[in-house]
Amino acid sequence: MKTLYHIGRYFVLMTKVFRRPERGKIFFQNVLEEIENLGLNSLGIVFIISIFMGAVITLQTAYNIENPLVPDYIAGLTARDSMILEFSSTIVGLILAGKVGSSIASQIGTMRVTEQIDALEIMGINSAEYLILPKIVAALFINPFLNILSMCIGLFGGFIAIYLTGALTTSAYLEGLHYVFIPFYVTYSMVKTFIFAFIITSVSSYHGYYTKGGSLEVGKASTRAVVFSSILILLANVILTQMLLA
Repeated sequence: MKTLYHIGRYFVLMTKVFRRPERGKIFFQNVLEEIENLGLNSLGIVFIISIFMGAVITLQTAYNIENPLVPDYIAGLTARDSMILEFSSTIVGLILAGKVGSSIASQIGTMRVTEQIDALEIMGINSAEYLILPKIVAALFINPFLNILSMCIGLFGGFIAIYLTGALTTSAYLEGLHYVFIPFYVTYSMVKTFIFAFIITSVSSYHGYYTKGGSLEVGKASTRAVVFSSILILLANVILTQMLLA
């Protein structure tokens, strides 16, 4: 029953969020600020994670597939498909759930416990739309760019790894990147990124918006936001994979 209660309250909150902004100019400014906070400030961690993921995938494939019947380019092929299909969308999404999700929950939760949200309501402002909608729109806009960037950086990381270690020739790696490329894989990854972006922002905002108590409860809300966002991302990953690739 408690689960159904939270699901119902979540959808009630979303109905309050997705309403036409009362002041378009202010909404646009808020979206730009959230793009910087949620997206541009995450470039560093996305870069670091992606380059090491690409390097590790490539090296593990190159070192573990030493059968003479297996062509050398398989390492590049594996790195390309792994980054596109799973790592750049799901793994980066989980990392952003920890970084961005906790930030959103703590920010909105702090506003709740300090009665700033109550003040917005008293002034006749739809606090849910004002605080949450710009975050959702910003994430839906910037996260696909982070996904594409992660793919490119990961493949570049694989190239650097085989160039420095000599585990594979660069020509074989590049051949693997071009071998039987399926454009739909990129579409599949982008669809997942959109869904994950919505999950991260909406679920984290929900836990922050309904925070009660003091600063201790804000910390607990941030933890719950990360946990539930991660679980829903993994669940959505399974469902989308079955729907789009089966």
